[in-house]
Amino acid sequence: MNQGNEVWIWAEQRSGRLMEVSLELISKGLELSQRLEVGLAAVLIGDRAEELAEELLAYGVGKVYLMEEARLRLYQSDVYANIMANLIYEHNPQIILLGATTIGMDLAPRVAAKVKTGLTAHCADLYLEEIDGRLQLVQVVPGFSGNLMVKIACPQRRPQMATVRPGVMEKPNCMEEGKGQIVRVKPNIKEEDFRAKTIDIVEEKPVGIPLEEANVVVAGGWGLQSAGGFGLIEELANILGGAVAGTRPAVDANWVPEERMIGQSGKTVSPNLFISAGASGAPHFTTGFLKSKVILAIDQNPKSPIFEVSDIGIVGDLRKIVPCLGEELKRIL
Repeated sequence: MNQGNEVWIWAEQRSGRLMEVSLELISKGLELSQRLEVGLAAVLIGDRAEELAEELLAYGVGKVYLMEEARLRLYQSDVYANIMANLIYEHNPQIILLGATTIGMDLAPRVAAKVKTGLTAHCADLYLEEIDGRLQLVQVVPGFSGNLMVKIACPQRRPQMATVRPGVMEKPNCMEEGKGQIVRVKPNIKEEDFRAKTIDIVEEKPVGIPLEEANVVVAGGWGLQSAGGFGLIEELANILGGAVAGTRPAVDANWVPEERMIGQSGKTVSPNLFISAGASGAPHFTTGFLKSKVILAIDQNPKSPIFEVSDIGIVGDLRKIVPCLGEELKRIL
C-alpha cells in the first residue's frame, strides 16, 4: 500500500469523547483509501487524548496524528486551523473529511482557505470517479432548492475537502484492539496565537427523544397547514413512542424547532420506521432519511416524489388518514 497522499478524517472530540460523526466518517474513509490504495489516518487534537486515539485505531484507522496540549482541550478556532494547515503542508493528504458539526463547519473553511483548496459542505454522498485520467473525489450535494443532486469535484487543488453531517454514513464495527500506529506531533503554538479563546463549551440537552437516537421518527411538511398543524403528527409520534420532526417549510412556519428539521440543512436519521406526512419529497428533504429501514409516506398528490423513495405510500387526506392510522396502532400496540 502506498503510504503517501493519505486519506484523512478529522476526529472531533468534546469532553473526553469522540463525536459520533467522526466515527461514521471512518467507514467512508476506509472505502476511499482502499480504492486509492493509500492509508487512512485521523487527526486528533486535544489533551490527554491517547485513549481516544486507541479508540480510533479500534474502528479501523491505520494511523492517528495525535496532538496533545492542555491549552487544546477545548476547540480553539485559529489555533486548530493553524495546526491542521501545518500538518497538511507536511504530509500532503489527498482527501480530508470532516463532520459538519457546529465546530466542524467553523474549522473546515478556515483550513481550506489556509491551504488554498476547495471545500464542499454538507455532502450527501462521496465516491471516486475517473476524471481526466485519474481518480477524483465526487462530492454529492442537493442543489437548486433541493430539486437536483449536484456532483462537485476539485480536479486541480489538493487536498480535496468535504464536510458530512452526522448520520449520513454508517459507523463501522469496533474491534477489540486496533492494529494501527499513533504518531505524536508536538504542536508549535504560542500564546499570541490565541487571538480569541474558547473558555467553555456548553451543550444544551435536547427536549424529548433525540432524533438521531429515535427508533421511530414522524415528520410533517407544509401539507399539514390544511390539516390543523402539527397536532396530528405529535399524537402519532406519542402512540409509537417516537420523535417529532419536520421539513424546512414546517420549521419556517414555527411548527417545529430548527433542531428537529430533517434534510440537507438539518438532521440525518436512520430509524427503524420513518413516517412522512404532508411533504412532497424534494431531495433536500429525502436525503435526510433515505437510510431508514422502512419509510411510510402520506400525501394527497399521487405524483409526489416522496412516493419514489418510500416503502409504503398512502395517497389521501391527512385529516382522515393520520387519525385512522393512530387508532389502528393503538389497537395493535
